[in-house]
Amino acid sequence: MTNKILIIVYSFLFLIAQSCFDSSAPNYQYFPDMYEPIGYTTYSESDAFNNGIEAQEPVKGTISRGIMIYDYPNTNDGYEDAKKNLLSPINYNDKDRVKGKELYGIYCALCHGNKGDGQGILMKREKFLGVPSYADRDITLGSIYHVLIYGKNAMGSHSGQLNIKERWQVAHYAMELRKELIK
Repeated sequence: MTNKILIIVYSFLFLIAQSCFDSSAPNYQYFPDMYEPIGYTTYSESDAFNNGIEAQEPVKGTISRGIMIYDYPNTNDGYEDAKKNLLSPINYNDKDRVKGKELYGIYCALCHGNKGDGQGILMKREKFLGVPSYADRDITLGSIYHVLIYGKNAMGSHSGQLNIKERWQVAHYAMELRKELIK
């Protein structure tokens, strides 16, 4: 008997609770910003800070972590200056050589060839013509690094694909290929 009464009471309470539910109106929102986000655009006006957008900007004169200032401009003079004065900051070893060879195979060999002779698959298929051999050019570690950052002639920049250390590894490996070609 008591089970029947409990079932009837619970059913009655369930029906009362169900009758209050309205699917067109949301229930109480504990964190309303999670349900209705406020979209901010970068460096836009905002009332989130008292002083406008200043709190969202980096402090003047600071440099983000992992960013290294490159003082050579993207000009012919900058290229020549890098060629003469830019030196590698890494101690090139066997591990760097393996990584440099791998990256060279991914990013450079298509045009410059596996040996650096300018006979890559894109050159052979005549997609790019006039790709230079490393033996024909007066290049240094600094000039290769500079070209990897900015690009030169038909070659585009690889600074988006390679980080600082990887660019130096590729530059060292390219110089090894040049030495082999000059022999």
